[in-house]
Amino acid sequence: MPPETSDVSSLLIRIGLGNSALEKELFERVNAELRRLAKGILHKSQSDPLLQPTALVNEAYLKLVGSRSVAWQGKAHFFFIAARAMRQVLVDYARTRMSEKREGNRIRVDLSESLAIPETDPELLLAIDRALEGLREIDERCARIVDLRCFGGLTVEETADLLQVSLRTVKRDWDFARGWLQEQLESSK
Repeated sequence: MPPETSDVSSLLIRIGLGNSALEKELFERVNAELRRLAKGILHKSQSDPLLQPTALVNEAYLKLVGSRSVAWQGKAHFFFIAARAMRQVLVDYARTRMSEKREGNRIRVDLSESLAIPETDPELLLAIDRALEGLREIDERCARIVDLRCFGGLTVEETADLLQVSLRTVKRDWDFARGWLQEQLESSK
């Protein structure tokens, strides 16, 4: 394991044991990677993003360190939870936006190779969130793959490495998840 991975895993374990003084050091170690993930998510938006990458990272990180009940299992687990936290932040902002009755611009959801995160259409983002939670009930790994690929900005290879499964498994689960989500989104119109 590279020293950086070991260091992050060690920090997570120590924070999990109650050493909150290390949270700043953890943020410094993972900030660049979290910003890369956030930029990957937000670059898919065509206009009027709800958040800038820095704001998304900061809000997601606050959720991460605020969840004291998480038993961190290392760097891979941290980044999976980070991807989910970013999705939750975007969903929270979409709900706020909808409650303010602002009109968002509709964009096409393309499930062909990646899921375009429709942050300019709060209703569609919420529909994707509901569909993803339904997928999680059917197949947790498929839902994790969607979180990592769409909200974590990871490639198939990075996803396979993080989940410690084969490329073939990720591709098969990704194909299933895309089809299932597309069907759910079309039936909810």
